[in-house]
Amino acid sequence: MKLKQTAALLVAPLLMNAQNVMTPEKMWALGKFSVQAVAADQSSLIYNVGVTDLKTEKTKNKSYFLDLLTSSTTPVDFGKKSLIQWDDNGIYAQEGGLIYISRDKGHTWTAYYRIGKNAKNIVVSPDGKKIAFSREVHIENILGKDKYKDTPNTSAQIYTDLNNRHWDTWYEGRMSHVFIVNVSEEVSQAKDLLNGKKIMVPQQPFGGKEDFIWSPDSQHLLYVTKEKYGAEYAQSTNTDIFAYHLVNGHTENITQGMSGYDLNPKFSPDGRYLAWQSMKTEGYESDKNDIIILDWQTKKKTNLTKEWDETVDGSFFWANDSKTIYFNAAYRAVQQLFSLNIENTKITQITKEQFDVNGIFAQIKSDLLVSRTDFNHSEELFKVSIKTGDFSPITHINRDKYASITPSKSDLKMVKTSDGKEMGVWFIYPPNFNPHKKYPTLLYCQGGPQSAVTQFFSSRWNMALMAAQGYIVVAPNRRGMPGWGVEWNAAISKDWGGQPIRDYLSAADFAKTLPYVDGNRMGAVGASYGGYSVFMLAGMHENRFKTFIAHDGLFDMKSWYGTTEELWFANYELGGSYWENPNAPSYTTFNPSNYINKWNKPIMIVQGGLDFRVPYEQGQQAFQAAKLKGLKVKMLYFPNENHWVLHPQNALVWQREFFEWLKETL
Repeated sequence: MKLKQTAALLVAPLLMNAQNVMTPEKMWALGKFSVQAVAADQSSLIYNVGVTDLKTEKTKNKSYFLDLLTSSTTPVDFGKKSLIQWDDNGIYAQEGGLIYISRDKGHTWTAYYRIGKNAKNIVVSPDGKKIAFSREVHIENILGKDKYKDTPNTSAQIYTDLNNRHWDTWYEGRMSHVFIVNVSEEVSQAKDLLNGKKIMVPQQPFGGKEDFIWSPDSQHLLYVTKEKYGAEYAQSTNTDIFAYHLVNGHTENITQGMSGYDLNPKFSPDGRYLAWQSMKTEGYESDKNDIIILDWQTKKKTNLTKEWDETVDGSFFWANDSKTIYFNAAYRAVQQLFSLNIENTKITQITKEQFDVNGIFAQIKSDLLVSRTDFNHSEELFKVSIKTGDFSPITHINRDKYASITPSKSDLKMVKTSDGKEMGVWFIYPPNFNPHKKYPTLLYCQGGPQSAVTQFFSSRWNMALMAAQGYIVVAPNRRGMPGWGVEWNAAISKDWGGQPIRDYLSAADFAKTLPYVDGNRMGAVGASYGGYSVFMLAGMHENRFKTFIAHDGLFDMKSWYGTTEELWFANYELGGSYWENPNAPSYTTFNPSNYINKWNKPIMIVQGGLDFRVPYEQGQQAFQAAKLKGLKVKMLYFPNENHWVLHPQNALVWQREFFEWLKETL
């Protein structure tokens, strides 16, 4: 009897530990942190915590005032008002078609301006006398009902040029333009700074109010746009920064002659400098990202990061004294924080721990206020010492939830590649990892293709969640990832199926030498370029893998080129069109569909119906081929999802099907 009781007592903690791990449901129950507004003097900010209700798919939001000098937090309710900005004049917010202002931290509100319900991305000038905003403008008759007024029920769309669809939306003849209006005028008197041209501000689909900013003296509005239309737009990355001068109505192209992306303009606090992020090469969306500054008086431009052998792929923030810029960037598989002296261009790494620094929001004396993640923890707010790089937590949004979840551990191993290089590879282990056991293992293939594998926390490709189901996750920083030098980052272009795929195989082969990796139970998973990688590996893995999962992967490069929309990406990465270069490796050696005869293991394919980057037909072709070959195959299709999975219940189904497939096949 005592022996049975002892055995039961020993088993109980094991069962409890098995239950106290991350699950999809627990992950979706976590609060999501975001900063809404920062006071002009950086003494306080307002942040939001959103919690998703999986039954309704709606997010319940709560706002808080945070005193940055005392770190005290106070809940606040703004009702239906959405915050616009917080400057020296007060807090601006919008409700319906009205803009309100509060000069007592939201306790009372006064009507400020009637702007109408169709205004978006509202930015009030520092002097409080002018408002910039965006709204859609009818440019041309694309819809049949616009062209033929007697056919109001027609669904026809009529196109004569490209860029007719982008990301997940069809172009219907309307474009977002930026307007300026004086507070003393009616909104009907607002000036369209683009003068009805066939160009857009903000840039779609991801641009927002950061695409137009006021100068500190309120005399200039700067905006980002690409002065191209149709096929030219689809093949170019050349965005420019324009300055509209209110005094004379003149518009100046500040980045004239700079051929790549120029984005994210920000004035220094003293107004002397304008800084922005810039890529040099036209058509190359993952080129090295530099920080450029312009002396606003002399118009002298300086590339501050020209000699730095990395890319500024995160955000940047001006120091209070206007002498230093702080930025975050992937470095050795972690998103680290750096300082940049604008006088001598010296770059200093501030943080060195294995945490990702995300946003940079404020400077409080010798500290910066940043958000931080790691594989186990979603975004929270921290202070970072500029001198030491030490972190001090400010918010603890999910502390109670984390207390009941056993975290995973991770380490970065350096692995020798097939060409003798050193490659950083993350290994993420199951909670309560036992090095004397053998675990099924997942090779994680990152998308991008030039995006980093760092200590990120994702609601879909979540390393801790995958590890918590009992898998070791192997996540290589293969060729084409920032943080390992500009040459390493650039090496993937036009070589998608070459050395980067061999890098994945090197990581898999190394993992199989470890005593705790079950070499007979290894799967390969990934999305986008990661999905392409899975398709390639399925045809050349030589039985290294037991199962595969590809989400929005590129299966046939010729048909993909003919159906994707951002052609600058396809042109640069593949080396041009298939009719101009039919024998290019991208369409021959590096084309996954050419290896279908070698597919011999189960494969699950996930596809979004609104994905115009990697259209639905790519997943359908792969699914159909695998089924006709007699393989075990599953297709998970989301008609209302784009390149990602954004609807909470869809995401939950995605995760459940993902792990169900692995249980069946691995």
